[in-house]
Amino acid sequence: MTRFDEVKVTFWDEGPYGLQAPLTDVDVENAERQLGVRLPSSLLEILRLQNGGLVAPDRDAFPTTMRTSWSESHVPLDGLMGIGRREGQLSLLDTPCLVEEWGLPSPLVLLSGDGHCWIALDYRLCGRQGEPSVRWFDTDWDTELTLAADFRTFIEGLTAAVTFDAD
Repeated sequence: MTRFDEVKVTFWDEGPYGLQAPLTDVDVENAERQLGVRLPSSLLEILRLQNGGLVAPDRDAFPTTMRTSWSESHVPLDGLMGIGRREGQLSLLDTPCLVEEWGLPSPLVLLSGDGHCWIALDYRLCGRQGEPSVRWFDTDWDTELTLAADFRTFIEGLTAAVTFDAD
């Protein structure tokens, strides 16, 4: 079993926050058309297991080598947005409005965040049909940081936030 396969089966935590209806092929086609990008197959694999929601506590942080407004050593991933339009839940489909509201570059697909900080798929270098990198966008500090070359590598690099010193 690959590292990605190990992580994806333990990726989700329980709870309704952020949860969308089960993902269908039609949902994926509509999302890609609306967002104007091809979504990574590894992201879709995870969203087919559960379409958004809270991330398990042992997968809720990604280590960094650069300080951010969040921490000296990592960025948080409390939840991952799914694809859908459930009332009161953010979705990948909200990306265009959120990118405009927070003054973020384009094309991106926002995966997680609260406005001040975002984790996103960044299509600026690879093009809308390519394999996007995963980047941290910090609107308070007006900075960005590459976390991983692609979504699969990002997922494989996740760890528990409690393993970091309180910084």
